[in-house]
Amino acid sequence: MQDTSFCLRVTHFLPYSMTDSNTTNFTNPSKFILLGIPGLEVAHVWISIPFCTMYAIAILGNFTLLFIVTMEPSLHGPMYYFLCMLAITDLVLSTSILPKTLSIFWFNSREIDFSACLTQMYFIHCFLVIESGIFVAMALDRYVAICDPLRHSTILTNPVVAKIGMAVVLRGSMLVLPYPLLARWRPYCKTNIILHTHCEHLAVVKLACTDTRISSYYGLFVLFCVKGLDVFFITMSYTQILRAIFSLPTKDARLKTFGTCSSHLCAILAFYIPHLFSSLMHRYGHNVALHFHVLIANVYLLLSPMLNPIIYGVRTKQIRDKLLQFFTHKGT
Repeated sequence: MQDTSFCLRVTHFLPYSMTDSNTTNFTNPSKFILLGIPGLEVAHVWISIPFCTMYAIAILGNFTLLFIVTMEPSLHGPMYYFLCMLAITDLVLSTSILPKTLSIFWFNSREIDFSACLTQMYFIHCFLVIESGIFVAMALDRYVAICDPLRHSTILTNPVVAKIGMAVVLRGSMLVLPYPLLARWRPYCKTNIILHTHCEHLAVVKLACTDTRISSYYGLFVLFCVKGLDVFFITMSYTQILRAIFSLPTKDARLKTFGTCSSHLCAILAFYIPHLFSSLMHRYGHNVALHFHVLIANVYLLLSPMLNPIIYGVRTKQIRDKLLQFFTHKGT
């Protein structure tokens, strides 16, 4: 009831041609209207500045990371292959939402085609699951490198890394496929105004006029059973890694070995903590202001793509050295 009344209050922000046809009953909408950040429409231009900055950093940082790993043969190893997969995932994830979000903020371009909306929904959630799987693969790489270093190159060969990458992509693609399929088959009889900057799964599901419990339950399944299992496997890997680190004879050896995992741990925290907070708040934070929900969801989707290249560029010595060497050579 609160969302419906809010939709009626915000229609004065939309052209008459939109409000006249989009608040009546319909079953197959040809377009949705993305409202942006509800209640903060007058501040959209100012809000776009940090969003655009985060996106620019994400694009520049991840392309730089891909360039360095591609051009430097000494970085052609399992850890850096997974890092390239992470960079590509971050590029797709951030590009899936921000261009449309900025068009809303800058040009008031709120309409999105129904099929384009479902496509955006699929890409966002698919690559979130893929990114979670990549972190599991990177935890496996660190586990083998520290707990069984002599067999690292024989266990994680290029074909094995490729198979792991394909499994991660296939898992994300198949698990998220029910999201747009269920959304496409539903009738919509409330409104086609989405109180968000992008086609987030639950924001679209709420517009349906049929029972949406299947979509809600499946979303919880993906959240807790898939990403929960990912967190479990990462935790188990790092439990064994820490046991191996603390068994080393000297403090310097322990610090040096732990340093090889620090960037991965920082990236994991930057991904899972905001995601868990955003997902739980979206489902259970009914008393939280709607604009805060939308802001947190956007920041979460942009934070990890922006931070990952910074974390790995600063914390990984090999990448940092090659980056400095590249700019020094250019300067010379």
